Amino acid sequence: MSILVTGGAGYIGSHACVELLNEGHEVIVVDNFSNSHRESLRRVEEITGQTVKTYQLNLISKEELEVVFEENIIESVIHFAGLKAVGESVEEPLWYYANNVIGTVILCDVMKKYNVKNLVFSSSATVYGTPDQVPISEEALLTATNPYGRTKLMIEEILKDVYQSDPDWSIALLRYFNPIGAHKSGRIGESPNGIPNNLLPYISQVAVGKLERLNVFGNDYPTKDGTGVRDYIHVVDLAIGHLRAIEKIRSTTGIEAYNLGTGSGYSVFEMIEAFEIASDKKVPYSILKRRSGDVAVCYANPTKAFEQLGWTAERGIHQMCQDTWKWQKNNPFGYEEDPIFITRPKTPALKSAADLFVPSSN
Repeated sequence: MSILVTGGAGYIGSHACVELLNEGHEVIVVDNFSNSHRESLRRVEEITGQTVKTYQLNLISKEELEVVFEENIIESVIHFAGLKAVGESVEEPLWYYANNVIGTVILCDVMKKYNVKNLVFSSSATVYGTPDQVPISEEALLTATNPYGRTKLMIEEILKDVYQSDPDWSIALLRYFNPIGAHKSGRIGESPNGIPNNLLPYISQVAVGKLERLNVFGNDYPTKDGTGVRDYIHVVDLAIGHLRAIEKIRSTTGIEAYNLGTGSGYSVFEMIEAFEIASDKKVPYSILKRRSGDVAVCYANPTKAFEQLGWTAERGIHQMCQDTWKWQKNNPFGYEEDPIFITRPKTPALKSAADLFVPSSN
């Protein structure tokens, strides 16, 4: 029996595939390659010495998705697929709601049809919005400050309703904090399209000479050095968290949320310093004003994941930076293969959410 990984060619998905294959699982990947790279899966196969059966399709295409379930015996699903840029979600909310929310609804409908009721969902700490206190536990107030975060929160609520309607479902909601790092081989890592949205890939691209300097948004926060503090987690630790979640949902029913983070935070300046040590490169930066919506401090309380999943983050900040630099140094422009984009009209031209999608071609 196989584990279906939606969005398996992406940054976190590809690392999860490596860990799944190394633990002896059969893996099937569904990806439309709109913000991921085919080359990542080839390298997953290179690292593991195993093949990954892959389907190129959009989750919105129910008929194509049903073919995957018809042709394979699937036991569980890890659902990574989704658009993830906060800024883009503000500019094109309909595209995000249609892709992330409707795509998940269709996935669950197909899973129900084929009696596959084990699901690990890739959620996000963005569901906590602006936290009232840190560390953040799973019992914290849920809110969201942008369309991307709201899609994650909506999906969590939908999945709770799915379980309430059928208690045979077993669902884990994994709320990530800030994934960074890369596989120790340096063969797979984060390869963002265009200017990076996140701190560490931006730092690494400055260090490798692809970008001129880092923009630091605010140095007047009430923190130790004035810059924002975040909980950074190594992507391999995060991937292993999905394996522990798979083990959990196989042995029980219900729906539970788990924070995946380290339980501690690092400031922007601390991250710059750690990366400069790891790379032996100077990272020039400019101080800009704060961005609207950014909070001073955000980090996880990961106790529940430790107690119920037997999972804890093991890799520290220096290894995160070392692995990121190895990846970036060996792949200064990311993957050699250009990303395949799915053409879509701009939001003002839309007549309905269905207009956001074009059929994928295999």
